[in-house]
Amino acid sequence: MHELILLRHAEAVPIEKAGDDQQRPLSTRGEQEAQAAGKWLAAHRSKPDRVLCSPSRRTDETARLALAAMDSPPTPQMAGEIYDASPGELLALLDQHGDAETVMLVGHNPGIERLVALLVEGRSDEFRGMPPGALAVLHLNGALEPGNARLDAFWSP
Repeated sequence: MHELILLRHAEAVPIEKAGDDQQRPLSTRGEQEAQAAGKWLAAHRSKPDRVLCSPSRRTDETARLALAAMDSPPTPQMAGEIYDASPGELLALLDQHGDAETVMLVGHNPGIERLVALLVEGRSDEFRGMPPGALAVLHLNGALEPGNARLDAFWSP
């Protein structure tokens, strides 16, 4: 893997309206955020070979809306271990997909933002900076290890 695209799910409806955190859909604003993220990726020619997505409704909707902006996008693969994952758990999952050139992972905070910090800075403590719908494009300098990535782009709706 040479490039990693990390996409936090877009804005979802409050849990009070959905009842179950896993079943929270995107809000109208969230749908627009996900579409805008896809347009940004398409405009910057960032296209994943493989997409790993948390099975929650809001991440699935985010992935599908973002990928709709691309020509012939890959089908998202649901990965239950992404939901509520630590950066270490996300690294373990990504390590299983090293054969893909560009991987996009669609997930949740705090795992996503801490993974960015771990890969770029070598530490993941108390990092904050991935609002709903934001994405980070990382270039890996060799192995998928802490501190071994460069942040090539960050976009937020």
